[in-house]
Amino acid sequence: MEIGPELRKSGATPEDWRNALGKVVPAVVVIRTTTCRAFDTEEAGSGSATGFVVDKKRGIILTNRHVVTPGPIVAEAMFLNREEIPVYPMYRDPVHDFGFFRFDPGLIQFLSYEEIPLAPEAASVGLEIRVVGNDSGEKVSILAGTLARLDRDAPIYEKDGYNDFNTFYIQAASGTKGGSSGSPVIDSQGRAVALNAGGKTTSSSAFFLPLDRVVRALKFLQKGRDSCTDGWGAVYIPRGTLQVTLLHKGFDETRRLGLRIETEQMVRHASRLGETGMLVVDSAVPGGPAHHLLQPGDVLVRVNGDVITQFLEMETLLDDSVDRKIELQIERGGALFTVDLMVQDLHSITPYSFLEVSDAVIHPLSYQQARNFCFHCGLVYVAEPGYFLGAKVPRHSIIKKFGGEEISRLEDLISVLSKLTRGARVPLEFISYKDRHRAKSVLITMDRHEWYGPPLVYTRNDSNGLWTGKPALPPESPLLSSSTISVAQGLENNRVPPVLPGAGEASLIEHVCQNFNQDSTNGVTSVECNSECVAELQNSCDNSDVGATKKQIQEDSADSIFMANWSLNEPREKKLDESSSSENAFLGDYQGSVVVTTNASVAERVIDPTLVMVEVHVPRSCMLDAVQSEHSSGTGIIVCHSPNMGLVAVDRTTVVISTSDVMLSFAAFPMEIPGEVVFLHPVHNYALVAYDPSALGAGGASVVRAAKLLPEPPLCRGDAVYLVGLSKSLQGTSRKSTVTNAHSALTIGPADSPRYRATNMEVIELDADFGSTFSGVLCDEHGRVQAIWGRFSTQLKYGSNWETHHFVRGIPIHTISHVLDKIISCANGRNLLINGVGSQMPLIRILEVELYPRLLSEARSFGLSNKWVQNIRSCQGSVEPISRATSHFLTALLDGRS
Repeated sequence: MEIGPELRKSGATPEDWRNALGKVVPAVVVIRTTTCRAFDTEEAGSGSATGFVVDKKRGIILTNRHVVTPGPIVAEAMFLNREEIPVYPMYRDPVHDFGFFRFDPGLIQFLSYEEIPLAPEAASVGLEIRVVGNDSGEKVSILAGTLARLDRDAPIYEKDGYNDFNTFYIQAASGTKGGSSGSPVIDSQGRAVALNAGGKTTSSSAFFLPLDRVVRALKFLQKGRDSCTDGWGAVYIPRGTLQVTLLHKGFDETRRLGLRIETEQMVRHASRLGETGMLVVDSAVPGGPAHHLLQPGDVLVRVNGDVITQFLEMETLLDDSVDRKIELQIERGGALFTVDLMVQDLHSITPYSFLEVSDAVIHPLSYQQARNFCFHCGLVYVAEPGYFLGAKVPRHSIIKKFGGEEISRLEDLISVLSKLTRGARVPLEFISYKDRHRAKSVLITMDRHEWYGPPLVYTRNDSNGLWTGKPALPPESPLLSSSTISVAQGLENNRVPPVLPGAGEASLIEHVCQNFNQDSTNGVTSVECNSECVAELQNSCDNSDVGATKKQIQEDSADSIFMANWSLNEPREKKLDESSSSENAFLGDYQGSVVVTTNASVAERVIDPTLVMVEVHVPRSCMLDAVQSEHSSGTGIIVCHSPNMGLVAVDRTTVVISTSDVMLSFAAFPMEIPGEVVFLHPVHNYALVAYDPSALGAGGASVVRAAKLLPEPPLCRGDAVYLVGLSKSLQGTSRKSTVTNAHSALTIGPADSPRYRATNMEVIELDADFGSTFSGVLCDEHGRVQAIWGRFSTQLKYGSNWETHHFVRGIPIHTISHVLDKIISCANGRNLLINGVGSQMPLIRILEVELYPRLLSEARSFGLSNKWVQNIRSCQGSVEPISRATSHFLTALLDGRS
């Protein structure tokens, strides 16, 4: 181990350190950053780090690359006296972990400070150092240490994030932690000998970046600033690359790789005193200058005739040879090879722009990530899926096809986007670095509600540190049209009818589905099936009553339009007229053939044409009222199906808010169409979603029908019911069950943050179901719906953490039927366009109270008179909680005033 000359001198005294720190500390700043967009290796977020002034006159602050970040960022620096000033990124190295911010020196009015000089040559083993920075979030921390190694391998932080390479690092046991990134590593003379970059969480080891390449970059910036008379301009710093990762291996290991003895002796003689090894090829990026020419394990001997064994020498030569060929002499398995390689401009494979479409960030694959994933540079890379790609396409994916066209560049993706219309369903094919040999396909829905602005391309402006955006699509692009296709006007008309005054938070139904047999204007058919694999229903219950396959139902054409309110007052005891003929009519598929499923109950076969899988996607920009999830799904029931309007009832755990995109998949017909939330009950756990029956086509409209509702008489304890619903693959599932409690008072406590919760409800409990994620309906043996089996959401506190918990209960159908009657009969209420037809949503009146059940014995203690106790007992016939009678009375009272 070589001891540096600084250590051989007399040791620094405490007074020396006090003087050095007195000059250094005022020049160290706390940097607060907000990364506005995910980009390349970095995610969006905020944090704090450290930087220090290296040029007081020009206003230049040095810090780490992962602090400056390659993407859009807003940052401010706080000096020792708490003066805060904005800072702007001016350079970030494409490979090494350093970058620069600029600031206006004239903004610092009350602090005297000096710049910290850079002295990379002063770093030596055994040198006593101090790390001054914002360690662990503290404003100023001073950590002591001693340089132990100057030749440590570059640390590996993440497999899919930023990592430095092709350089040595300096190691010391200074124990730095988060917030100290970008801190100066100073000696007793107040010079920065290294830049703090990272450390191990399991030990006190800290990793420092040598400053040799930092000094070179700083000189270019200073020269560029001096050449500009009107402020800062973009400064080009030459950086060359072969897209090869090199490692420094000891001579013993190079001999095992096949290095000849005579070559080793020659290298030892030509290298600096004390050389311990040589550079070895670790990997080459596909498509790069060295691809297929250099292989892992190749030992680098000479470059342009000179023996090179150090990273710094190699990088200096590459930076001075951009766009020129160099000659490499390597040894591979004992054989000597000579290859000529073109040195590529490193900045040309470092992205400086990105496409933002519906909150997604997409840009060319950078050299950093291409090296991590072993992909070609420049492929179309997903930095942030956003609402455009959602949970279907994960971060770090590579888009290969979109809309049936090959995607190899970002321009190809923009070209396909320019041909699409709002709401179009487009197939997308992608690969992931975790499963690189298997392409996956998903369906992407273009934003039809304009939750986000039009697609933009943002480009970095290095002269001012900002990113400027411009439209990504030409003005005539269909995606930039004012709106989507209105149902009332047809597909050929892109204008949207005006919303009637007083329309509520739910907007009109906007259609994105074309005729089932027609292709869309972009060549992508609008009727697609999601190719994602979805798990079947998993449960440990007895499946003897569960239907194994999906049934496709068709009614008699004369009864194809089925209004739910036709059977609202049908007595419970009355048998279905001609039940056998009705059942047979329900057993044909949409092509007219008869399919008899022997393992499905009659109730399931009758209900199946009325079931819908409801998928809800909530944009991040619309996650109001403490919405917990961006995506949810559940089973809904068709309660109205007429030529002009279709309505689906579903629980509010599935449809939380109206500002969302809803897609409906019908059990009886293989088609997916959009829906629109038109009604959300403020306190009861159900919502109504409207759809356009004409979007199903003639075949679908004749198969899909509304369920028969049976609100009276209500269910009682001990009644036998059928629980029917859909699995994730739209397979009908049913089982027979027994009502254990028909009037269970629902009590859901407040959450950690205000959000919707069901209140003042009585729900139905069963002796057996399919678990807390299965929703559907409860019906009698003839398939008449008596309740919705819906999911409820609550929060439970475990220790200091709140966790969301779901459970399922039955919602009596009479809770929904009285609202449905008013919608169908167009009772007085708020005006709303549904499928282009003016309708009125009923007004719902509620009391600003929350009711809880009490036993009559407790109610007496609260002051309930004997007369009322006797009246209630005579009505209920038992000593049950005061809940059902009260809720029915309040509902009738409020409805009478609505």
